[in-house]
Amino acid sequence: MALTVDMDIKQTAEKLINKHSLSVDEYEFLITNRTPGITELIRSEAVSVRQKIYGNKVFVRGLIEISSYCRNDCLYCGIRKSNHNAERYRLDEEQILSCCDEGYDLGYRTFVLQGGEDAYYTDERLEALIREIKRRYPDCAVTLSLGERSYESYKRLFEAGADRYLLRHETADKEHYGMLHPSYQSFDTRMKCLEDLKKIGYQTGCGFMVGSPFQTARHIAKDLKFLEEFRPAMCGIGPFITHKDTPFKDEENGSTELTLFLLSVIRLILPNVLLPATTALGTTDAIGREKGILSGANVIMPNLSPTEVREKYALYDNKICTGEESAQCRQCLSRRMGSIGYEIVTDRGDVKKI
Repeated sequence: MALTVDMDIKQTAEKLINKHSLSVDEYEFLITNRTPGITELIRSEAVSVRQKIYGNKVFVRGLIEISSYCRNDCLYCGIRKSNHNAERYRLDEEQILSCCDEGYDLGYRTFVLQGGEDAYYTDERLEALIREIKRRYPDCAVTLSLGERSYESYKRLFEAGADRYLLRHETADKEHYGMLHPSYQSFDTRMKCLEDLKKIGYQTGCGFMVGSPFQTARHIAKDLKFLEEFRPAMCGIGPFITHKDTPFKDEENGSTELTLFLLSVIRLILPNVLLPATTALGTTDAIGREKGILSGANVIMPNLSPTEVREKYALYDNKICTGEESAQCRQCLSRRMGSIGYEIVTDRGDVKKI
């Protein structure tokens, strides 16, 4: 029996490498029966695929966390509206533009405006902000990660100059989605938002947490199949990390090892995808981001937010780099990437067509 499983898992891995596609059952089998040898085979192939398309370039996105206010109550999130211990803040236009100014001088050519779903940021405010960023820095990309909005809102922001939008799908299983969110938050709405973003023309990103509460290998297999079929330009995954003021505070954190394996699998499913080695990965493992790059990732997202607010944007506990100045962070990441043979580049880092 063991010999049969060994043969089957190797055949499954080779099918993924050659076809970039598996069934949900095959993804589940691959996750459940992976061995160190299979993990290394897939990692090596993922790095080879990434090297052919992007070389040893690592793209940086300057992350600006614009608000810790949120109307939602996701059960895993530290800035959920029911967390009365959360310190709330929001950046005004001048503060955000100051972050962009600093980031541009440090070589960043993509700015990611991320925040909770904060009604303060109306379409009008965001349109004005996006246009000003584009006026000052026409060679830069603007990425938004501001949650669920209407089709009309997404379209207005796109027409104002936003290039990309990140919206994690969280899980491709409707029942599992319901376990992670209050009843008024809808799986169908989340999926419609992703379809809307792609239809409008954004470089659209999605993603999920690895090891979120109640998650099974079957759930992850469905996530992988969703990625294969949706074909996002970007995909953000990271280990689930608890927050002390949420209903999931006593759950276990997600696995670094499984996250790294899934980064490699995703690179093989979507050879040209923009794939971050996330801050969460660097939080669960001191060299997690380096390991992420060595598993097929090609993006890192250093924090450009003012240092005085970084600890307040606490989606999970023990987040790294909350006290570093932006220049320190940039220099640190350059050294870290250089130590493993990779190079941070001054580039918008758009997804490459293949």
